[in-house]
Parts: sequence; C-alpha cells; structure tokens
Amino acid sequence: MATQKYWIRGIGPAAMAGLAITTGALSLAAARLRRHMALTEQHRLHFALLCKAMEDETLAAVLDTYDSEVPADRHRQFLFANALYTNALHAYRTGAMSLGELYGHLRVICQNPIFREYWEITRHHRASLRRSSEEAEVGRLMDDLAQDLLEADTDEWWVVGHPPGEQRERNHP
Repeated sequence: MATQKYWIRGIGPAAMAGLAITTGALSLAAARLRRHMALTEQHRLHFALLCKAMEDETLAAVLDTYDSEVPADRHRQFLFANALYTNALHAYRTGAMSLGELYGHLRVICQNPIFREYWEITRHHRASLRRSSEEAEVGRLMDDLAQDLLEADTDEWWVVGHPPGEQRERNHP
C-alpha cells in the first residue's frame, strides 16, 4: 500500500505532466498539419481558377482589376505570372522552399520583363495586405529585389540584391 501511495504522490504527477506536454505537442503538430492542408487546398483552387481564366477571355475579364487597359493576351500572361509567383509563395509557406531559396527563385523570374510589368501593375493589389502577413513580407522582399535589379549596373543579375538575412536599410510605407 505504501508503494502505491508513493507512486501516486511521486511518479504520478510527473507522468501526468509528461502526458500533458505530449498532448500539447501533438495538438500543435495537428494544427500545423491542418494549416498546411488548408494552404495546399487553397493553392490548388487558386491555380484551377487561374487556369480557367487563362483559357477563357470572358472569365479572365473578371480578374481584370488593373488601373489601365491591358490587352487580352497580356492579361493572360499576367495571370500566368501570378500563378508562378503564388506557386513560389505556396512552396515557401508550406516549407518546401526556404526564404533564401524563394529569393533565388524570385530573382530568376524577375528577369522576365513581362513578370516585372505584372509586378508593377499589381502593386495596388498588395496594398490591402496586413503588413505583418507572410504574403506582405514576401511582397516587400520582391519589391526590394525588383528595385535592386532595376538600379543594378551589372549584367550579372544573379549577384544583384540582398538575400534574406543580410542587413539592409529600405523604407517601406
């Protein structure tokens, strides 16, 4: 009987604390998995909608929210540029790509003048993002990169910019 009382008073609370910690860790892992699955489903739906819009001008017209007139062919190219960007953003958000890898990917796609035009013409689209959101932070990273590439006085684009982790001063409204 004394042994049972010792276990209840001594080891029992430690075991309960361990169980509580384990339960908390499993709950956190489950929440991360649900977020990952929700992001993936949202990305899949977004991509399917973009594909439909690229194939059908009447559907693409619904996504024409630019401040200026954009010809139908260019609009489809912008939709594709959006698909490229959101695919990279999704890979980063789900952990398939690090921030450094995302930066390198964005540096490559930013070499295309159509993508740069898309990025500039959709600047006002990003203005409504919550400033602290991942998407807004990546958007600012992309803005800085696009500006660095524009100001670069070298043809060696792969060395232009300041990859994440490097100290830099840049003013963002």
